[in-house]
Amino acid sequence: MADPTEPSTVVHGAPADHAAGETHASTEAAGHEGGGGLPQFEFQHWLGQIVYLIFLFAILYWLIARVFAPRMRRVFDERETTIATAVSTARQVQAEAAVQAEAAKAEVAKARADARAASVAARARVTEEANRRAAEEEAVVNARIAEAETAIGRTRDAAMANVSTIAADTAAAIVERLTGKAPTAVEVTIAVKGAA
Repeated sequence: MADPTEPSTVVHGAPADHAAGETHASTEAAGHEGGGGLPQFEFQHWLGQIVYLIFLFAILYWLIARVFAPRMRRVFDERETTIATAVSTARQVQAEAAVQAEAAKAEVAKARADARAASVAARARVTEEANRRAAEEEAVVNARIAEAETAIGRTRDAAMANVSTIAADTAAAIVERLTGKAPTAVEVTIAVKGAA
């Protein structure tokens, strides 16, 4: 039995070596039969290759000219039409938006003017009402002042009438006290009127 640690050696039998040798021999024989090289470069095959090339070129040209190019042309035309339509629609919408913006600006300007006019009118009404109330209150105050001045005048006149009597009595009392003798009523009246 073989040791598992030793590398194993495979012995090829003769039939396997024989098959590999035949394969190598057949490829060498195939390469030497055609005279070597690529068949595309041999002059004897060029006429057939040129005919096939012209035939394939004609078929491809016909397919491109009759099938693919018209389809591409339609796609390009549709694309151009779509873009032109979109651009014209965008310009139309932009023009409409500009018109609407101008209308909105005009409405805003009108609303501002109306608001200013309403503000001026309201301010005038408030000022007029305040002036009217101030005039009414001033009239009431002036009436009260006139009444007070009249009352003060009456009180002053009454006091002044009493002042001459009080002054005469006071003067008589002072003279009597200083001189010891009471003055007459006529002397006191003349002295008070002369002092006034």
